[in-house]
Amino acid sequence: MRIEDSGLVVPLRPDVTTVGRGRGVDIRLDDPSVSRLHAEIVRRGPYVYVVDMGLSRNGTRVNGRPIARRVLEDGDVVSFGTARCRMGGIPREEVDPDVELRRAVAPELTRREVDVLTSLCRPALSDEAFVAPATAREIASDLVVTEAAVKQHLLRLYQKFRIPEGANRRTRLANEVIAMGLVRPLPPVHVPQQSRPPMDGRTTGVRSPAEARRPGAPGHVPGHVTGPGRAPSTAGRRAS
Repeated sequence: MRIEDSGLVVPLRPDVTTVGRGRGVDIRLDDPSVSRLHAEIVRRGPYVYVVDMGLSRNGTRVNGRPIARRVLEDGDVVSFGTARCRMGGIPREEVDPDVELRRAVAPELTRREVDVLTSLCRPALSDEAFVAPATAREIASDLVVTEAAVKQHLLRLYQKFRIPEGANRRTRLANEVIAMGLVRPLPPVHVPQQSRPPMDGRTTGVRSPAEARRPGAPGHVPGHVTGPGRAPSTAGRRAS
């Protein structure tokens, strides 16, 4: 990947390359329009695709088009906020980048797991330019349960949504849940001072997986990328 402002060429990692303004990312872009964790670039065999983390107001674009997830081709220009980068060294494959990447069917969730996901994603659905998902401690405080209980729920949710171990696991889970349309923001309502909003899923915008998957349903998230889900691992040229 070549950063257009500096001309710096950065090789991609063999699996997942994180992009953002934070210190812990693999490719750091010093641009105020870029979130601390803005996007991930994923390699699956000969395929390379970019995933917007869904936590930035400025979003990610490929060749000027806003995307959530999209297969990349050699020469594509990816914009993270206003920072432009050009992809190179990607093997040519017969893949239509406008075809949606098929997402896994949402798993069955218990009522408490829905509560945990709602609390986890609540900060990401605010009007802030960038906020991280809630921590286990914040979720525990929100739901009035122990932090240990929340961590156990999160471990089960990571397994259900197939979120691999590694950095930014909570962020990946929140992004997956929001992208599937399982949690969505509702119009602001007046809440009396010193009054906690109810945690009932019906008032937080949480819907059943079946409802969220129904095309045309409120909050349904179309346009998630393209191409096959997991391609067989094959040797390819080095992508940069």
